[in-house]
Amino acid sequence: MPRRESVEKSGQKRSQPEESKSYLLNEQIGFLLRQASQRHAMIFAQRMIKDVTPTQWAALSRVAERGPCSQNRLGRLTAMDAATVKGVVDRLSARGYTKTAADSEDLRRLIVALTPAGRQFVKRATSTAHQITEATLATLNAGERRTVLKLLRKIK
Repeated sequence: MPRRESVEKSGQKRSQPEESKSYLLNEQIGFLLRQASQRHAMIFAQRMIKDVTPTQWAALSRVAERGPCSQNRLGRLTAMDAATVKGVVDRLSARGYTKTAADSEDLRRLIVALTPAGRQFVKRATSTAHQITEATLATLNAGERRTVLKLLRKIK
């Protein structure tokens, strides 16, 4: 059985069974990340214009940033699996924000690009997206913001 050391009042170390260490949910990374994610999702839903979801915004902003790309690559660039990115692109295309076309070099590959309406939407929504980030990080000072973003990039 795994053991951990503890220090008695006398200063001597003694070994305790690992399971005697309590599990506090409020100290677990998954629970804290989920709470932070839920808070961000709520702020996003309240503030983003035109009822765009976070995954749809990720796709739109990434195509605006990188230019047209394959649907498969867009999925990788936005951390979405193939089925999710397909659904996102289908919904964005139905709203007139993206268009798809077969790649001229590989007809099996689908290229995703912004439409003029999509470019206009991204232009209008970008300031709102910045405000959403600010609201999500509002309880942190500038140094804490840099640290949390640095650490999240490191563990992703």
